[in-house]
Order: sequence, then structure tokens, then C-alpha cells
Amino acid sequence: MVNAHIIQHTHWDREWYFTNEDAIVLSDQVFTEVLDELERNPKVNFCLDGQTSIVDEYLEINPQKLKVIQRLMKTGQLFVGPWYAQTDALLVDAESILRNLMIGISDTILKYGDPMMVGYLPDTFGFNANLPTLLHQVEIDNFMCWRGLNFETMVPSPYFIWKGLGDKFVYAMNFPFGYMTGMMTLDAIKDIPEFAKEKLDEAVEMLHMQGKNKDILVPSGVDQKSMILNFDQVVEKLNKYSKFHNIISDYPSYVEVIKNKKELPEYKGELRQPVYSRVHRSIGSVRTKMKIENFKLEQKILKRVEPLMLIAERNGIHISKGLLRRLWKKILQNQAHDSIGGCVSDNVAEDIFHRIKEANEIADGIENLIVKRMADALKLKSNEVLVFNTTTENYSGSKIVHVVADSKKIHFKGSPYNIIEKEVYFPERKNAYRMIATGFEYFDEPAYYELDIKINVNVPALGYTVVEFEKNNEKLETAIEIDKTEISNNKYKLSFKDGHLNLIVGDRQYLDFVHLIDSANDGDTYDYSPLEGDTELSLKFETAKVYKDSLQETLVVYGKAQLPKNLKDRLSEKPEMEEISYEISFSLGESQIVEGTLKIHNTVYSHRMRLAINVLDKSEKSIAQIQNGFIENTPDVIPPDWSETMVEKPVNLEIFDKSVSVAENDHYFTFYADGLKEYERIENQLIITLFSTTGELGKPNLAWRPGRASGDTTNEGHVMMETPLAQEIGEYKVTFGFNVEEGRFNEFKVAKQAEKRLEQSISYQKQKLNVFIHRLDNKIWPLQNELDVPRKFSLIELPEDLIVSSIYPSYFHEQGFVLRLANPTEQEKIVPEAILSLGTVVNALENKQELTTIPPYDYLSILINER
Repeated sequence: MVNAHIIQHTHWDREWYFTNEDAIVLSDQVFTEVLDELERNPKVNFCLDGQTSIVDEYLEINPQKLKVIQRLMKTGQLFVGPWYAQTDALLVDAESILRNLMIGISDTILKYGDPMMVGYLPDTFGFNANLPTLLHQVEIDNFMCWRGLNFETMVPSPYFIWKGLGDKFVYAMNFPFGYMTGMMTLDAIKDIPEFAKEKLDEAVEMLHMQGKNKDILVPSGVDQKSMILNFDQVVEKLNKYSKFHNIISDYPSYVEVIKNKKELPEYKGELRQPVYSRVHRSIGSVRTKMKIENFKLEQKILKRVEPLMLIAERNGIHISKGLLRRLWKKILQNQAHDSIGGCVSDNVAEDIFHRIKEANEIADGIENLIVKRMADALKLKSNEVLVFNTTTENYSGSKIVHVVADSKKIHFKGSPYNIIEKEVYFPERKNAYRMIATGFEYFDEPAYYELDIKINVNVPALGYTVVEFEKNNEKLETAIEIDKTEISNNKYKLSFKDGHLNLIVGDRQYLDFVHLIDSANDGDTYDYSPLEGDTELSLKFETAKVYKDSLQETLVVYGKAQLPKNLKDRLSEKPEMEEISYEISFSLGESQIVEGTLKIHNTVYSHRMRLAINVLDKSEKSIAQIQNGFIENTPDVIPPDWSETMVEKPVNLEIFDKSVSVAENDHYFTFYADGLKEYERIENQLIITLFSTTGELGKPNLAWRPGRASGDTTNEGHVMMETPLAQEIGEYKVTFGFNVEEGRFNEFKVAKQAEKRLEQSISYQKQKLNVFIHRLDNKIWPLQNELDVPRKFSLIELPEDLIVSSIYPSYFHEQGFVLRLANPTEQEKIVPEAILSLGTVVNALENKQELTTIPPYDYLSILINER
């Protein structure tokens, strides 16, 4: 007998073309109806979409329902969690995915009851190949999704073993007909015989035949859908007309059914195939500014805020963990698949950027509070600067310190160089006043400079030191322009000649090394799509300048182009043209990585710009860094009749996180990007998508996506929705790096370099010339109880052959912190006993683990309670 396990749920996008506030209004009705029906009828159950944030927001307006929710969760009628918000699984950091689960699970336990421990992502646009490993970090051994599966090329059944990159796997359950497989409208309830015959039985039959399955998962719900009343009676009636046996079930119970199923097929790799549903393979380049800002925020927390909190705590400065959770929640709300994907209305995009603003304010405020308290405790003089190292290795080299001084004739003691990176001049101000014990006094505030100065400094691991500057007869060094158009060091030579950038590395010549290419975008906020009749244009560079200081040389190459203003101009005989300007810079110093910056002044609508890099290799293979691992990609041959079997074109646009490499037997080229996510390999080129701009949320009948519009805009009663903000007119800036390494591709080395590139310069000067350099300075009053803080401090030091994924205050214990080590390689990693003995080996839920090594593409975390 074939059993159809029907599970009532609502799918709850926090925001989409409607805002989060709109969704909260809807939840007031939908969730209340659910709770009322569950209380009335103990024979039924309901899933609130696997995320706690929507429950939190519902209880803000209905606090009296807390005990009802707790009671229904305890009786197994209501299912909440494990996510805080339903995450995207391709475009965000591995630590963001872990924090999403950690916060979702801990919040649910703290507030409501036992969370639904199911890896439930019903609507996310594809899944990274290492998600099974991440789920195991929070003790989840299963996964449910809609999109990404291809029965012909990946796995023959919707129920299978999905292996991560290493030795972890999950029991995977896919619903190819979506989370609305068994969704019943009011009309369906009125005509159950027709519903059973024309919809339900057809779906169950297909899922039964695809793998000879006898227990079929049938999600019954849709977006913002309310609960069906008397569902037990509906199912009872359904069984009279269906040729299958229908059972009221729930997701955890169905997981147990699949776990007991023998000889499940196995699969290893991404889930991104657009066979039964769209995965929007080009969504990685929509609203790129949003993605870049998200990346910056992730790194700000992981590389600045969390390590600083540990340094502060050890020195008697206590920052609430609630602030840190609030900060993460702002980011996680932006990482729902629609939100970070960018396939939202402009109204929602404004909300997302506002949350980015709020998150930056929290992060900067925490840092400001810590560094100011430390400076106060140290009684720093105005010519002393506190410099931090938030890595677990001793640091020696260049840091940028932020200084306010009345002269540029200063010098940092012990530093062989003092180079101005940025300066702002503030003129003299008359009649300023200051508060004194007896009132106020007036004075003339002198002129001064706000300076970013690059100096050489030694800072202990996960700690700080104090450096001092003094007046000098010579001005600070600045980069000067020199009369040439090439730069070089002992490894690289970059030159600009006759409109072309060329790179020489040893005996390899990368002629026409990089250039920009541009094409029309006839797509929408879900997908890029080419415009019929349009040709991709190569944009030329025209001039170049070289700047030099005592540490590095920088080549800046400039260009501009006349491009059709919008889509109609692309095909017009008399198009309206707009000038678009761009510049790209490369800096060569002592590092093995060439650092770059690309700036574009975008004046053109509905187009895609990409950076084409000549990597010499014509194999078209690439190695993408993903969430704690690497995968090799080779372009698939796309059949000309793809539209007969797929719902969108399976274009060879790949997703990467932090780096993508092209490897040959004796060397490899790696491109590091700070927030860019999409690339393509064509012949000898590695092509990085910079942005795809568009003016519509959803369009029908795209060249790469035939049929209906994504985003409901062509549904009955809906309207087309313009998104002028997604045109991203104005300034665009992205930073990147690249290097060429000899030998075979080295996963550890690339991952380590990717992390080292993201190390931060953090400094603080206690001064009175401008107390708004840091926003909260003038509101942080000195402590009345003095702290005993050393002039130099180190919390913990680790060997260089380890990679720290994150180090942060404990989420599940009142005291202590967690050190998470990552192994993004195929080889097991030995952890020295001295490191293991620092604390207790745990997982991301901080439950004890019996581990002494880091498995391939996995983690080892240590809970350290020492004060």
C-alpha cells in the first residue's frame, strides 16, 4: 500500500513584493486561526514554516498567545524552528548559516519548547554542496527542500542520502511539485473527488513511480495560507476517493519513516538543477550592492565585533550577548532567499538597506564602546593609539591607524614608514565651548587633520598593543605619481600599453589580462536574460597612472564608453547614449596577492557588466570555494531542446564564496572577491559578474526562462511591478585580489589566504579635537570604578597551520567563548593536544563531541570557559 503523508503548513516569506510589516499583519489573522483550530481539534497539527522569527513577531502583537504556543508545541501539534529565518544557502557565509540555526534553536528552546529539528528549506533557490555538514553541526541529520533536483542526472528518487563534501550526510527529502503539492483551496474542499483524482493522486503516483516509494511526502500549504478546519474529517473523506492511503503526518515523523527506508540512493554535490522548478541560476548578480554590503557586515562581525567582545570581557568590560544576537538577527532577516537574492520590490529593498544601516550601527557601537572603555582604562594620551589584532596569530606588518592631529608632521615610533592613506582637513573653529566643573568656558578650536596612516606594528594574537607618535620635522609620506604605466615586484609585472592590460608572471604572459564586457539585460530581479539581437560589448581602457610609496606601487587604469541608455536603445537605429566611466587599480607590495579595486559610475539601465580575466587555460574547468570547502566545475553541454525538459535554461553561471581558481598541473590562478558571487568559464576566460541591473520584479517569456513571470506578476489579478532601485544607478565599487601560485592546487593555502585578506585594521585614539570621529564617543562616560588593564595583551595564540572559522562569546553558556576551527580540505586535520586541552570539544550547539581531529570539509569547536 502507498501511503501519502499529508502535512499542513503555511509557507511564510517574511517579505517579498510585500514588506515584513505586511506579513506581520497577515500573521495576526493566519496564526491566530491556526492556534484556535489546534486548541479545538487535538487530532491535527501544523508547521509554522520552520523559522522562529515569524513567531517572535506574532507574539509582539499577541503576547497573550505565548502559553498557547508553548502548550501546543509540547503536545506535538505545533512545529516551530529550527531556523531563525529561512536562509539562502548559496549567497551567505557558512557562519551565517550556522548562526541562523544556533539562534533559531536556542531561541525556540528558551521561549517556546523543543524546536522542529528538520533541515527544512521549502523555497530556497538551490543549495550548496556542503550543507549536510553544516546541518550536522547542530545535530540535524535530515533535509527537506523543493528545488534543485534532477532525477535523470543526479538521483532517481526524491528520497535519498545527500552527502556533504566530507563524511557527513543527511536523509534528504525533495518535493518536486513544491510545498503546495497537496494544497487545498476552498473549491478543492468542496469537491474532494475531483481534487483527489486530478491533483493529489497524480502527484503521489509520480513520486511513487520515481523510485518505487511507498511512503510519499505531501506538503499541504502555500504562501500565507491559513489552516484547513476539521482537517481530520477532510482526510477521512479524501480516503474515500483517493486510490492511495492518506495519513495526517508531520515533518519529524516523516523523517523517521525515511530513515528506516533501506537502500536509499546517494548523491554528492550542489542542488541547482532547474528541472521541476526554477532555481534562478543568475540571481547571484541581482542587486549586487546589497550582496556586497551583506558580505561586509558578515566580515565585520566575524573579524571585528566578536573577537573584540572576547578581549573586552577578559579585561573586565562586559557587553551584553543580547546585543550580539540582535546584530546577527538584523543580518539574518536580510538573508532569507528572496531578500538576499534581491527578487523583492523596491519597498522591501529599502527595508533591507535600512536593516543593513541598523546592523552597522550596532556593530560600530559595540566596537566604539569597547575601544573607548579600553582607552579610558589605559589612560591613553592623545599621541597614543590602541591597535588591535583580532586574529589568533601574532601579527607583524602593516596596519592602518586612524588618527586626529593638528599637524601632518608626525611619526610613529619604531615604524620604518608612515604613509597617509586618507586625509580630511578641518579648519579652525571660533567660539567653541567645553563643559567644566563650574559651567562652560569658550575657546578657539584649532585646525586639525583626520588621518588614516599605514604603519608597521607588532600586535600579539587576539590582543592589542599601544603605539605612540611624536611631532617630526618631516611631513607624513604620501603616494606620488610617477611617469610610467607599469608596476612590478619580484613576482608580478603589470603593464598598460595600447589600451590593453598585460600581466607577466615568470615565463607566463597573460596578454589582455582583464577587460570589461557589457550586455543588455532583458531579465528581471530573479534572472539575467539576453536581449535578442544584442551583442556583448568589450569596453576599452584608455589611460593609466602609477602611484608609488615606500611599500607598494599602484597602477590605475581609466576608461569610459558610450552605451545605449536602456533596452529599447540597444536595438534602435538612433539610440540615446550615455557615458559610463570606470577605473580599475592594482597594487603590488610584499604580499603574494595583488590587491585591486574596481569603480564604475553607472548611468545605464538594464544591463550586465562583467570582468573578463585571461587565465590562459582553455579547459573551462574551475574550482569554486564554497561554504568550508571547494568544488570543481566544468560547463555542462546545454541541449538545444532544453526548454522541453527544464523550466529555465541551465546556464553555466556558477556560485562561489570568497574565491574561484583555475588550476593546471604546475600552477593555479585564484581570484578573490569581496561580496561578488557569480562567475562563468568560457574558453580561456574566467568571467566575474559585477552586476545585472533591471527595472522589473518579474517578467514573462524570458529567453532563458520561458513562460510565466517569476514573482506572481503575471498571475490573475496581479500587476507588473517596476523596480527602479534595482537599476543601481550611481557609484559602484568592489574590492578584489588575485594571485598565481606554483604547484598543484592547494585547498588549505587558498582558504587561508582568503581569510587573511579579510583581516581588519582596528585602532583607537583618545582625543578631544573631534569627538564625533566615533559616533558614540561623546556619550560614553568614564567608568567610576577603574579597571586594571595591561598595556599589552593576548587572549589566545594558535599555530599558523590552523584556520579559524570564528571565535565568539558562548551562545549556550553564561560564561566562556567558542573557538571554531575549519578544515576546508579533503584531508583530515590534526589538532595539537595543547589546543584541544584549552577546553571542551563541542559542536555548534555547544554539546560535547568526541573529536581529536577535524574531518575533511568539517569543523571542530572548543568551548573555553577559563576566565
